[in-house]
Formats: sequence, C-alpha cells, structure tokens
Amino acid sequence: MQQQYVIIVAGGVGSRIKSDRPKQFLEIKGEPIIVKTIRAFLNYNPSISTIICVHKNYKAHLEGLIEKFDLKQADIKITFGGDTRFHSVKNGLLLIENPGAIVGIHDAARPFVSQQTIANCYETALQKGNAIPCVPVNESMRKISNNVNNSVNRNEYKIIQTPQCFVVAQIKKAFEREYSGIFTDDATVLEASGEKINLVEGNQENIKITSPHDLLIANALCQ
Repeated sequence: MQQQYVIIVAGGVGSRIKSDRPKQFLEIKGEPIIVKTIRAFLNYNPSISTIICVHKNYKAHLEGLIEKFDLKQADIKITFGGDTRFHSVKNGLLLIENPGAIVGIHDAARPFVSQQTIANCYETALQKGNAIPCVPVNESMRKISNNVNNSVNRNEYKIIQTPQCFVVAQIKKAFEREYSGIFTDDATVLEASGEKINLVEGNQENIKITSPHDLLIANALCQ
C-alpha cells in the first residue's frame, strides 16, 4: 500500500460553538469528537501516519486524550495550528517527507466520515493525484446579488467535505504560494496552481460540527 498520512486540522478555539472548550474536544456519548475522528482513520488504516494541528494552548490537553483513550500506539504527531486553516495545514505538511505519499486533510470536527468515503478519497488520489468528497445539494437554492435574488439549478452545485486527499508533492508545492482569502479549503489552494479537481462521493453523515444544533445531530447519529 502507498504510504498514507492524514492531517487533522484542530486549530480552532470554538468561538461559534458557544463553549469554553474548542468543539473538537467536546464529548459525544463519552468520547471527545477529535478522538472519534482519529479512530475513523485508524479503523481505515491502522498504519496511517496522523498529524494533528492544534492550538498551542491545547497541546497538553490533546496529549492527555491520546493517552487516556489508548491511542499512544498509533503513529501520531502534533504540531501547532496557525492563524488560518491554510497556515495550519502548511505546518502539518512540513512534517511529511515522502513526496510520493498520499495525504488526506480532514476537519477534526467531522467524526462521522465513513470508511467508504475515506477509501474513495485515498484510492482516487492515488490514481488521479487528488480527490475531494462531496454530496448533492438537497435544498432549493437562490443566488443573491446586489439585493436581487434568483433561483439556481441545485444540480449544478455540490457540498464539499473532507478528507481532501492529494499526492504530497503536488499539495506541498501548491502551499508554497502566499495565503489568499479565497482559500476556503485545500482544494482551492491546489486549484489556484492550475490543477484539475477530482470529485468523489462523500457521505451525508459526514457533517462538520460547528454549532450547538450540530451537536444535537451528532448525538442523534450516535444512537
């Protein structure tokens, strides 16, 4: 198997979740969200090399969770998050030396990514250079411009998820550029270098937990 890495982006401080702890450290059914996320990738590939980008104030807390939840046997490295997701990912990429490996970049607050989605992403990235999971838009949509709104064809749009997977050499080169506000995810960084983005099927349960409402959904998914 091609060497595989996952960078788990956990640098946020949880301002939108209205909690005294970052969302990735909140518990769902007795287990922190970030632990569930780490386990999802270890269940897919027990030998995967895991890099976690965390805010410096929570490094010790994360280390404690790794010990408490019996994750010390896994290949896990911790680095600091940056001012933006872009800078956090860049810090994580610095720890990867194998240019031919496949790296997935995943939100810590997406603990319900399925094994099939992970496999779709890594296998397609190995074949085509990158793979980005997505799901259909199920709601009607309208575009608002200059206070005028118009309906759009929802079939022309997709909701983008993570893990976003890449050949290491390509994504590291893409991240050599200067940060831009248009970089909302890792695919946009690679796309800015002229590479074609390959979409693969994600899973609807792979929600990003960012609000108290999302926590209610997360607890329901664990039933």
